[in-house]
Amino acid sequence: MTQANQEVTVKIGGVTRTLPSARVGSMGRVPLVEFIGDSEFTKAVASEMLVMIPDGTEVLLTVVTNALPLAHELSHQSGLPYECVRKKRRPYMQDPIIQDAPSMTLGVAETFWLDSPHAARLKGKRVAIVQDVISSGGTAQTLARIVERSGGTVSGYLAAFRQGESALSLPFKYLEKLPARI
Repeated sequence: MTQANQEVTVKIGGVTRTLPSARVGSMGRVPLVEFIGDSEFTKAVASEMLVMIPDGTEVLLTVVTNALPLAHELSHQSGLPYECVRKKRRPYMQDPIIQDAPSMTLGVAETFWLDSPHAARLKGKRVAIVQDVISSGGTAQTLARIVERSGGTVSGYLAAFRQGESALSLPFKYLEKLPARI
């Protein structure tokens, strides 16, 4: 990883990307990782993350939006199914699991929704939580709570990147560390 001015350059699996930065609240400027629309980068990152999936994992779980292409590609390459938690209730949802998610990074509380048929697919399963970037660990902790409420067990926490130091003591696995601000 190299850092210049307001950009960070990363190289994962032979694919190089220059990450732009964006101002995020009081945090200042942070590097932006974007998997949506970048199949080459997403495939390279997923290939490198395959070895991070804990043995015995039966399902991958992520949250919309940016981590979804990454979880999809990890699912494709590993053969494991995945489920996706939403940040907005959809009209078709019946009896969803609803979990408040304090966002320590963005400073905005969110609510996560997992429809009951999707939650049923986690019951009795070992579930790995997949994220694009782990910062505070608040999202991972919220996803873990959803797994538990669904009757599953968390097998591990995976992310492409880690940014800053988490106040939570979750055992994260990640490919590369990004600066907390640039």
